[in-house]
Amino acid sequence: MPTLILWGHALAALAFGGLALAWLRHTQPLAPRAPLACALIATALWALAVAGIGAGDVVARLAESVRNLAWLALMLTFVRQARSGSMPLYAVYAAAGSITVFATALALFETLPLGIEAQAAVIQFRLIARMLAAIVGLMLVHQLAFVGAPRNRGRTVLLAAAIATMWGADLFAAALGWGLGGRPVVVVAARGFVMTGVALLLALAARRGERGLTVSHGVALRLFSVAAVITYAGFTILLTQIAERFAGHTARIVQTAIVLGATTALVTLLSTPWLRAWAKVKVAKHFFRHRYDYRAEWQRFTATLGSPGPGADPLDQRIVRAIADLTGSPAGLLLVPDGAGLGPAAAWHWPDTGSTEAALSEHLAASTRIVELDQVRRGEAPAEEAAAVPQWICDHPEAWALVPLIHGTSLIGAILLARPPIDRALDWEDLDLLRVAGRQAASYLAEDRAHAALADAARFDEFNRRFAFIIHDIKNLVSGLSLVARNAERHADNPAFRADMIETLKDSAARMNALLARLSQHHRAEPEPVQPVDLAALALRLAAARRAQHPIVVEGVGMALAQPGRLDQLLGHLLQNAIEASPSGTPVTIRAGYHDGRTVVDVVDRGCGMSAAFVRDQLFRPFASSKPDGFGIGAYEARQLAEAMDGTIDVDSRQGEGTRFRLSLLAARTMEQAA
Repeated sequence: MPTLILWGHALAALAFGGLALAWLRHTQPLAPRAPLACALIATALWALAVAGIGAGDVVARLAESVRNLAWLALMLTFVRQARSGSMPLYAVYAAAGSITVFATALALFETLPLGIEAQAAVIQFRLIARMLAAIVGLMLVHQLAFVGAPRNRGRTVLLAAAIATMWGADLFAAALGWGLGGRPVVVVAARGFVMTGVALLLALAARRGERGLTVSHGVALRLFSVAAVITYAGFTILLTQIAERFAGHTARIVQTAIVLGATTALVTLLSTPWLRAWAKVKVAKHFFRHRYDYRAEWQRFTATLGSPGPGADPLDQRIVRAIADLTGSPAGLLLVPDGAGLGPAAAWHWPDTGSTEAALSEHLAASTRIVELDQVRRGEAPAEEAAAVPQWICDHPEAWALVPLIHGTSLIGAILLARPPIDRALDWEDLDLLRVAGRQAASYLAEDRAHAALADAARFDEFNRRFAFIIHDIKNLVSGLSLVARNAERHADNPAFRADMIETLKDSAARMNALLARLSQHHRAEPEPVQPVDLAALALRLAAARRAQHPIVVEGVGMALAQPGRLDQLLGHLLQNAIEASPSGTPVTIRAGYHDGRTVVDVVDRGCGMSAAFVRDQLFRPFASSKPDGFGIGAYEARQLAEAMDGTIDVDSRQGEGTRFRLSLLAARTMEQAA
């Protein structure tokens, strides 16, 4: 250990002496040249005293006091040049200097011939004075980190970090000396190498240029965490040593309790998301000018959005998670256009959902403002904004902000963010970052929808090609049948011809059935005029045609304004789907009636039902079918037919219970009353 003490402090003395010479020749000094050179020389002399004489000698203690006073003088000069001082701050500097002088006086008084108890008391007071001086110095270093021009902020932070490391080592050594009744030799040896590291930090601060060394938020958070854990462990060790000294015969039990309690508390704290969020907020607030490390946040944001891959979440959910991660929100909900309002599309850890009216969609599209929901709850938001936010969002205590997703001039959706673990109000940095991220997310959503539309168009092209092939086959069949018809006029009396004709007809019928199976739907009817249609009669006719397949119950009456051919085709699609979904023997119900001034027809089955996600995202999309041999055109075409007759189709389905398709049309009596 004496060798390590010698070489460690000698190396520190060499480093600080070299820095002093280099700083005197520096053309762009960060701090006043003379005070900084004096502080560096005083530190080098202190290190030499420890290496040559010993840390316990009065000369080394006097050199340590001179070193601390030199650094305090440098910091005070720095503050005065930056014109950021005040009377309370000067008073703190005076207190730090006074405590240091008092510790020096105690070191001198300690050399007098005193009794054992008196000398022990003087040593204790001297160590306490050293700890107080280090603590006050660390407080002043924190203020120093934010002094000076912003362009030199990186170099100033490095200077402050170097001084803080030096006084942090002093505090740790003095605390161990006070708690253990004497400083361990290993601490004295490690202190020399720590001071060498301080010299390296000062060398980085002395680099030419204006930028200096830039530390990211992530690195600062990790360094802060490591320092906190080391400090926590140091105080735990100090407590165990105090227990060994004062607990007597129960010292081992007390030490075990301290270690177990400290370990349990540390593990509990480290596993708490709140602690990480708190540390992140504090580090950003006290060590950086901006809350966010924009480079790191943007890299994480784009990586989350652009990582599809096997097993990855859908794009909608990745967008919610990416924006929620920016503000540390634990949950989020994506709302997308649903009719005139907004409806839930994807949730990330969000417990319950609801829908919104057209007012919110119109407000977000017109203002593009991020809605701060706490302002809405307090009544501080603009009147039109408060009126647009639905009540279920305001009633949700964790709802924190509503971010619109704007693509060009269109509202693609909105993301509802949950409150972060460390509750705070949105500031300008949050709003700017969320606004930019919302536009980027909107572009991803718009691109995804464009790809889906292109895919649907490509599948329509494929369907049209297949239909062209079927038409070609039908043309061949018609040509063959036309030839048979012409030959029958001349050879109808020939028995052999009649036998061939029968076989040809059978083969043509089989081929026609195969073509119909491949087509899987009827041709479109010719446009018809809108006219009153008896829904009960139409339902009975459809049921009679399909009763051989499945039992069907017809209920109710109603007259609707519709095109008979299209209505027949539409209800045929819905009825066939209900029959295919229903278990054998379970009847399908067709119920006609009136609701809200319109005629409605319900087609109800007791089948397996569909999930809400399938109904919302897949049911009415072309080529999306739950049947392995289906084209996925039936429900899509049914809605197209309904909209062509000014009607709508609503679906209510529950998995394991069944499905109800409701067709709503204009009532025939409406036209009669108008007439």
